[in-house]
Amino acid sequence: MAERIHSLSHDGKLEEIHLSAADTARKRLRVKTDKGTDCAIALARDACLENGSVLLLEDGRAIIIRMLETKWLRIVPVNDAAALELGYFAGNLHWRVRFDEAVLEIALDGPEQNYLDRLANHLDSGRARRVDNA
Repeated sequence: MAERIHSLSHDGKLEEIHLSAADTARKRLRVKTDKGTDCAIALARDACLENGSVLLLEDGRAIIIRMLETKWLRIVPVNDAAALELGYFAGNLHWRVRFDEAVLEIALDGPEQNYLDRLANHLDSGRARRVDNA
């Protein structure tokens, strides 16, 4: 399969659908490829889209999924109490997070300002501060 896709790519017959992590979690979506082909995707409950998922492979073309890079908002709480409060807050909002030692990294699945607005009480009070991406 990889060889066929590689060959189609060289012939300009490979189409890509660029999706965010949030979009790949959806079971039904309507999107367009980078070449304008309209696609309706409906997945079974146990199926998921990943980077490189092949949606169509024909003699004359292929359509595959390409994941967009996730951007992360990095927040440092000032102490243990602020860390617990921030973690509880992020969990209640069902935000995808990861940790880099004392830094809480929040996956941006929408406009960054939406997240900053929700975090305003933590940031404005000085209980947490934003740090630059590493």
